[in-house]
Amino acid sequence: MNDLKSMDLNLLKALDALLDEHSVTRAAARLGLTQPAMSGMLTRLRERFGDPLFVRAQRGVVPTRRALELAQPVKQLLRGIDALLQPDRFEPASAAMTLSIGATDYALRAIAVPFLAALRRQAPGIRVAVLPVEDERLQQRLERGELDLALVTPDSTPADLHARRLFDERYVCVMRRDHPAAADAGAGNGLSLDVFCALDYALVSYAGGGFAGVTDAALAALGRQRRVTLYVTSFLILPEILRASDLAAVVPRRLAAGMDGLAMFEPPLAIPGFTKTVAWHERTHRDPAHRWLRELLFQTCGESA
Repeated sequence: MNDLKSMDLNLLKALDALLDEHSVTRAAARLGLTQPAMSGMLTRLRERFGDPLFVRAQRGVVPTRRALELAQPVKQLLRGIDALLQPDRFEPASAAMTLSIGATDYALRAIAVPFLAALRRQAPGIRVAVLPVEDERLQQRLERGELDLALVTPDSTPADLHARRLFDERYVCVMRRDHPAAADAGAGNGLSLDVFCALDYALVSYAGGGFAGVTDAALAALGRQRRVTLYVTSFLILPEILRASDLAAVVPRRLAAGMDGLAMFEPPLAIPGFTKTVAWHERTHRDPAHRWLRELLFQTCGESA
């Protein structure tokens, strides 16, 4: 055989069957061919390899030395081709890979923490890198494989990416449990709008947007305002600040649920929430491992989780 490109894969299958069966008749039956068709393939094999390959015997045929030399390489080649054509399989328990997730510190606490706990139980060999989200470079980082998933909002998700809604989030008001305003609100009266506006607040703004946010816009629509005396660019420091002061904060409910030592109340006005989505690129869309990982994320952190 001096030209691999012109080699018919069916000829190799025929050679493999003849080597296993030592019979033209049985090899033909195994491949679903007629005996004349199998004999024709044997003729072509002899021409290709310049060797008889099989000679007649009292019962069937016996391979020549050249045929025996070809037996293992042909079987390995056919096994490799068969594996190549089979759907890729993913076994979580034995998987070893790295998953890169782009997330804000809110998403890290509210989403990534429960997801990582479930992942550790079911796929302990998968490593996870949690990286900052950069909206302006999101698509590029997903294309290049710097990120596999991004936990974002619909308005920050490029149209060319795959995206699926994870949950809708709403805001709540939090303060330390022994805050002067917490006792009356916790007695069943809730927070009145007057008390809400009289509190001093800490505000989180990732972009360093200053001392006003979505809550202030909602208050302004009612002709009211509040006092924001501190703004920070991360949720991670916020619980410690609230526990050590009389400051209150309006934060996403899923974040507040994990803050120890703090009381949580419904705000006395409607504050627009937001939707959290998961975005990924076409390069991982059909990959079995990534499909499994995405489903685990939605099972552990989705709306019904």
